[in-house]
Amino acid sequence: MTGRMTETVAKFGWRMVLSVGLVGLTGCNFFVPVTSGGSGGGSSSNLVYVINTLTNSLSGFVVGSSMLTSAPSMPYALGYTPQAAVVSTPNTFLYVAGPGAIYAYVIASDGSLTVPTAGAAQVIVSALAMDISPDGNWLFVLDGSTTQLDIFAVNKTTGALALSSTVPYATTTTPVVPKMVKVSSDGTLVFAALGTNGDVVFTFNTSTGVGLRSQTLAPISTQTSDNALAIDSTGTHLYIARSGVSGGLAAYTIASGGALTSVAGSPFSAGTQPLSVAVDSASKYVYVANGVDGTVSGYSVTTGGVATQLSGFPYVSGATTISVTLDKSKTYLLAAGLGGSPDLTMYSFDATTLGKLDKVATAATGTDPAGALLVVATH
Repeated sequence: MTGRMTETVAKFGWRMVLSVGLVGLTGCNFFVPVTSGGSGGGSSSNLVYVINTLTNSLSGFVVGSSMLTSAPSMPYALGYTPQAAVVSTPNTFLYVAGPGAIYAYVIASDGSLTVPTAGAAQVIVSALAMDISPDGNWLFVLDGSTTQLDIFAVNKTTGALALSSTVPYATTTTPVVPKMVKVSSDGTLVFAALGTNGDVVFTFNTSTGVGLRSQTLAPISTQTSDNALAIDSTGTHLYIARSGVSGGLAAYTIASGGALTSVAGSPFSAGTQPLSVAVDSASKYVYVANGVDGTVSGYSVTTGGVATQLSGFPYVSGATTISVTLDKSKTYLLAAGLGGSPDLTMYSFDATTLGKLDKVATAATGTDPAGALLVVATH
């Protein structure tokens, strides 16, 4: 691992807050736009975007038949170091969090990006993780400076964000470095992975935009980090990529109000430093990105959530594999490698050996390694 890459990993810890103070927001656009464009937009294309921490850019790709094709004008220069991203619902805007603010970019039909008429910067907030509600009306943010869940109302026409409510997630252990926020498919539950501080469950009123803290999964130890979350398509199981002491793939059943119960045998063995997790559309297979190993592990899961590692796994992927997600069609798995070689890998699901992944395409997201931190897909 190069010195620059080591610096990036340390800087984010792997997604540590960057302490850059922004004391004013003039006209909601304090960075010079790279391009200019109108409000709205949107794409029905199958697109994925990758945020790059070493090149301060993002890359967009059109997902085709076993192909990744770079969208026009990519990589897209940001002028700041990105640390989180999410695509709106519908696929109108790409929200990117920098060190102190959230920016919105209009998604064109070909996957290219432009700055909204009112400017890219939307709100001042230290967003370390973001997710969008299924109806697209709400943006959920784990705030790294105030240790709370920020809930923003989304203007679907302009991309503007308005703070609706906040819910503290602070625990007795400090510091808190939030890793991921994930919303259930019906929008009524919000799960937050807080690294060495365990996890928090919130209930959410989809009409009023008010969230309430529901349950806490206490941290296992100061040497255990819950890094990422995935919810199966039935909404009955939560999977956690957990590293350190008692690490692996942790599985929980989800009951009424978000109550979590550990699945028998959990956590299930994974590679070194699980950092991301994804569930296939049928909720039969789970895939975990292992950071230190630079691999992807695969599991078959029962209806009860019990995971069994599949034969042939783990697969070697990009160095420091840090993020996995499914594409819009749910026929491909994308894996981002913070250390590159390659930055982005795309796998198809084997038609003969169920659960097996077949590598079908790779792509550089910039000058390799670009520091690919996160890959997100259109809906």
